[in-house]
Amino acid sequence: MLNKDQIRYKYLKKRKKKYYEVSKKYFNPLNLYFNKEFKNKKIYLSFYYPSNCEVNILTFFTINNFKKNIVSLLPSISGKHNMKFYKWNFLEPLKVNKYGLLEPNSKKNSNIPNVILVPLLAFDDRNYRLGYGKGYYDRYLNKYLNTNKHILTIGVAFSFQKYNKLPINNHDVKLDYILTEKGMKKA
Repeated sequence: MLNKDQIRYKYLKKRKKKYYEVSKKYFNPLNLYFNKEFKNKKIYLSFYYPSNCEVNILTFFTINNFKKNIVSLLPSISGKHNMKFYKWNFLEPLKVNKYGLLEPNSKKNSNIPNVILVPLLAFDDRNYRLGYGKGYYDRYLNKYLNTNKHILTIGVAFSFQKYNKLPINNHDVKLDYILTEKGMKKA
């Protein structure tokens, strides 16, 4: 059985080799879900700015019926192990953080998202994810697990990123859904 670092290495290579640009069709299940579950409700939706051959989530911004009731957020690293989310409008300038990732320039008033679109290297049938190993998303989500503030989590990936059974620990957070080109799957 591979450990997390070995799986990360394997799936980083795999994603770089098999990456392709997704079309708007990829996001149809997500769009349908939002239209059903969040119709006429304001959504604070966290994106990620794609890097390292991650699914290009920015394509979602180009969908014509992208709702005006969605406030888009991007994560930003703050302090040693914290992540916060700030408003971001498509094509606004971004800055490069210490990991080489893009994040909002303006850091006025952080927001708590209702929905987080989570990047990942690998996922399994139980909807656990494997990220880059820094634990930012898991730490953020663990803060809200025992509160009445539920944050809907949707992992965004290619179907080839599925792993049989990821090794997990008690800090790993199970995602609500996984979105791939094959659709959106609940655990």
